[in-house]
Amino acid sequence: MKFVRRKGPNQVHLNRRYANVNLDELVGRCGEWLRASGPEADIVISSRIRLARDLAEFPFIRQCSEQDRVALERHVRQRLLSLPAFQGAWPIDVAALPALDRQFLVERQAISRELRDAQGARSVILGEGETFSVMINEEDHLRIQVMHSGFDLQPAWEQINEIDNQIEKHIRYAFHDRLGFLTACPTNVGTGMRVSVMLHLPGLVLTHEIDRAFRGLQKMSLAVRGLYGEGSQAMGDFYQISNQVTLGKTEEELIAQVAGIVPSLIEYERIARRTLLEQSARELHDRVSRAYGILCTAKTISSEETMDLLSSVRMGVNLGLLHDLQIPTINQLFVQTQPAHLQKLNRQELGTADRNEARARYLQQRLKSDLTEGPQDKPR
Repeated sequence: MKFVRRKGPNQVHLNRRYANVNLDELVGRCGEWLRASGPEADIVISSRIRLARDLAEFPFIRQCSEQDRVALERHVRQRLLSLPAFQGAWPIDVAALPALDRQFLVERQAISRELRDAQGARSVILGEGETFSVMINEEDHLRIQVMHSGFDLQPAWEQINEIDNQIEKHIRYAFHDRLGFLTACPTNVGTGMRVSVMLHLPGLVLTHEIDRAFRGLQKMSLAVRGLYGEGSQAMGDFYQISNQVTLGKTEEELIAQVAGIVPSLIEYERIARRTLLEQSARELHDRVSRAYGILCTAKTISSEETMDLLSSVRMGVNLGLLHDLQIPTINQLFVQTQPAHLQKLNRQELGTADRNEARARYLQQRLKSDLTEGPQDKPR
């Protein structure tokens, strides 16, 4: 259990400056969480665990001066980069990035919109394979997150627990013997943990069962959010399910709360897809074929329409209505057709109309390439 205060002197480590990161290196590849390699990956896109942590010797972020933010960021970065879990990780100075690169990291789920929009010294340390990241100077001093492909909460918990244990040996967290970890937002006090699973639920949307399912989740104190978390809209039939309260529950109880409901959602989605195949096979096949046809032939297409069409195509591939297309490619396209990724792929800033044309060209290129190579030629 993590409600045990570990004592010991902080150690001073050698300074390591920000990595000379060229974010263009990330554009052509996807993080581990998009590889569709985890359990139940046809429906569960990713499993994420996030820990909110604050340092005992600094005021909460909203009370920090600019000098505090600079000192805190340097203090944390120096210590984290000396730890075994952070070998090979990239420290990125978010404050120094142009707006396009900050949005690029948001689209990859590497940083939050809050860190993107914050002011002053702030950074992120991005782990190899993008399986984890640590945001410094977000709403809390530290936001640690781990993301795995598919329904993989227990391994994700084991990884983030080890990262957190390593950090706590060298950084003194704000901790109360009765309340647990102290955080900027009262809803995070206790474990400071958010457990979330991102699901692709087009079947429940098409059968009009999605609202009933979500009403049931709300009764169990589970939150439903869009692709980019709190305050974001659902796009492409993607939904994040997460716990709402951390105080009074252990980490294991929070994981069990979310893990206990996800199999039911998976089964409901599978039943919905089977119902569509049995009762509306022609309409479903037409919907999938039309979506694929538009993606392959459109001359201009918006981000929102792309998400909706890719959602239908992804379901069609999983139901065997489309062949040779690869789910990892489709997952990657959900991210790479977002505005910042598209502009970085084109190596220039683009207005809305130009982005829509570039998006159409890129979709045709990638989908044609996927069909040409075939599954046997795809790199693993």
